[in-house]
Amino acid sequence: MAILSIRIIGDPVLRTVAEEVSVFGPELAKLISDMNETMVDVRGAGLAAPQVGVNKRIFTYSVDGVEGHIINPILVASDDFAPGDPEGCLSVPGLGYTVSRHRWVRITGVDLHGHPIDMEATGTLAKCFQHETDHLNGKLYVDRLEGEDRKDALRAIRTANYHNITAETVAKRAKTVGSAFGASAGVVAGAAQ
Repeated sequence: MAILSIRIIGDPVLRTVAEEVSVFGPELAKLISDMNETMVDVRGAGLAAPQVGVNKRIFTYSVDGVEGHIINPILVASDDFAPGDPEGCLSVPGLGYTVSRHRWVRITGVDLHGHPIDMEATGTLAKCFQHETDHLNGKLYVDRLEGEDRKDALRAIRTANYHNITAETVAKRAKTVGSAFGASAGVVAGAAQ
């Protein structure tokens, strides 16, 4: 297992629609294990494969004692919305804004063995599933902001100071990033909460 580097806003992989997973086996199992270990290491609630530079439709999650992974998820959401809560993102470090998310979701997909997954969720888990599915569709949570929050977030991301925040985050994470061979890596390229 290895801690993977997390891509930061500005990396094109975060704006690319991820591809369906069609090959199952040991490499996929290792990726999911590494993603889970990375998510735990950075104390994230979720982590999508594009956040670690892999353009595949996979995410891991750990919310309120419920944890797992979903491959090729399909999300169906209620028409109503939950009260907005502050949301952040491992790929947009240092910022947090209230995001409107659907109150209830049903998510289907498969696990690493190709077995079907069919779950319903509300609360924080529903928000996590929506956030991570957005990543697989090339969206970041800041894309869902409106009005002054959107202006404020975009302004913050454009400032030179935000570059310093992301550089500090990458440097801090670099201390725990390991290569696939178990050695520490000295370079980090830069996921979900």
